[in-house]
Order: sequence, then C-alpha cells, then structure tokens
Amino acid sequence: MKWVTRSHVHMDRVACPWLIARFVDSQAEFLFVPSNCVEEVSRRDGAIPFDVPGVELGHGEGTCSFDAILGKYDLKDKALLRLARIVNAADLHRLDNDPIAAGLDAIATGFGIRFPDDHENLRQQFVVYDALYAWCCLEVVKNGQ
Repeated sequence: MKWVTRSHVHMDRVACPWLIARFVDSQAEFLFVPSNCVEEVSRRDGAIPFDVPGVELGHGEGTCSFDAILGKYDLKDKALLRLARIVNAADLHRLDNDPIAAGLDAIATGFGIRFPDDHENLRQQFVVYDALYAWCCLEVVKNGQ
C-alpha cells in the first residue's frame, strides 16, 4: 500500500512510517510531497494520507498522528503505548509530559540536519525507533504493566 504525507519529515512523519512499516503494512511505500499536493497524490495514487490537517490519520484534540494510527489499527501493545506517550509529548511540544521527549526531539532534529532526503532520513532513524521500542518493552516488563 502507498502512504503519503508532507515532505521534510520530522518527529511524527518519521515515527508514523516506522509504526506503519513495523506493525501495519510491511510492504508500505512512503511518498513525501509538498503540503499542497498531499490530497492530489492521495487521490491519484490511492495513497493513504497521514500527518496532514483534516485527515483521519492526523492530529486530534491532544493527539498526534502516531496516536491516530494506533487507534485506527487497534494496536494495543503496551510497549507501543509507552512509545506513543514519548512521541506525543515530543511532537506536540509538550516536552515536560515525558522525560524522554526532549531527547527524541533533539535526535529527530539532528537527523533532519544530517539527512535532508526524507527516505534516507527514515532509513537512518528507523534504528532509533527500533531501539526505543526495545527500551519501551523493557520498561513495560520492569514496571509490571
């Protein structure tokens, strides 16, 4: 399946492709286009839009696109829910809501500087999300959740 969002990825537009590729659609193809082209590309290519205003897999009241994807695809893994709290706090600039959020925001910014190509940025950052998810798995077990 094709998925489309805005170009120049940052936080949610990296976390969401990671979530989609790892837990929703292992054959996902991601398209990154200018904001004003997302709707057209979605229609033309049959791509699912995410992390753009007004779409089902976008931001809601106090939620980010990562949260919307978890809900839409009924993902209830406790480690994913822990990761969602981190991503939400970082993406919505509520860095005081989670002790890991500021670090993730700094890492995302650094990757964006080092890898301005969106697809290369994803390739490089997926390992960060794999590691963070592994940490979340450990935290869930450690805390008896």
